[in-house]
Amino acid sequence: MKLGIDLGGTKTEIVALDADGRERYRRRVDTPAASYDAIVATLAGLVNEAEAVLGQRGTVGVGIPGTISAKTGLVKNANTTALNGRPLDQDLGRALAREVRCLNDANCLALSEAVDGAGAGRRVVFAAILGTGCGAGIALDGRPWAGANLVAGEWGHNPLPWPTPDEYPGPACWCGKTSCIEKWISGTGFADDYARAARLRFKGEQIIARARNGDAAARGALVRYANRLARALAHVVNLLDPDVIVLGGGMSNVDELYDMVPPQLPTYVFGGEADVPIVRSRHGDSSGVRGAAWLWN
Repeated sequence: MKLGIDLGGTKTEIVALDADGRERYRRRVDTPAASYDAIVATLAGLVNEAEAVLGQRGTVGVGIPGTISAKTGLVKNANTTALNGRPLDQDLGRALAREVRCLNDANCLALSEAVDGAGAGRRVVFAAILGTGCGAGIALDGRPWAGANLVAGEWGHNPLPWPTPDEYPGPACWCGKTSCIEKWISGTGFADDYARAARLRFKGEQIIARARNGDAAARGALVRYANRLARALAHVVNLLDPDVIVLGGGMSNVDELYDMVPPQLPTYVFGGEADVPIVRSRHGDSSGVRGAAWLWN
């Protein structure tokens, strides 16, 4: 049995999979994000409860909103800041008396989709989370690729390529840089762009509904978003040239993007050829937690 945990900023979910990927157990609880000790206790409690219900011990993988430093063994870059500077895999491993594997949540998405999702059977899978923030992960031959510094796939904190004059210098990002891809193509970035243009504040799904109903400002925001996503993904193609690009997160549910983005890729990809398919994640919101379980595949 493989136990996977998706540790989010507001919710934490556990899933138990058998060897064939069939789900045997699932539970979601609130994340006690302000307290590191409470987070560790919550994770350990979820594992213990799952094993008690199923009457079986399992391996444990955790998807985290950050990464573990290859130099220090401590969590870094987590927007759940209580995790930063702490040895989460070691502390949870001691609480459960076994080895625990942790990986960035976007890499877990890539792994899940590469194993039995929208990227199954593909050698190189690039998966992007377009949600509150913007992250990405890479899977090679069905295995996660984190890189020598464990930051492979941190595409969202590169600058938006080929900026137009009105996009420069770009909004400030929490990471300390400006004009990060995350600030433009996350769901938050989409809503911010509409608010700047229309002087109205709506959630992303409301803006999409307005665009479909003929609202010119909303349609303009969607057109700008699709172009920025195409530019951002062209960088990925130029560098990695993946076999498939898988989109997850709230903005991945915007059907129009799968028609609007692919025709724009050749404009920005070197050589003008870009036939890489862009597809929606097969497992949706469950992909990250499944990928955490597959860390022991």
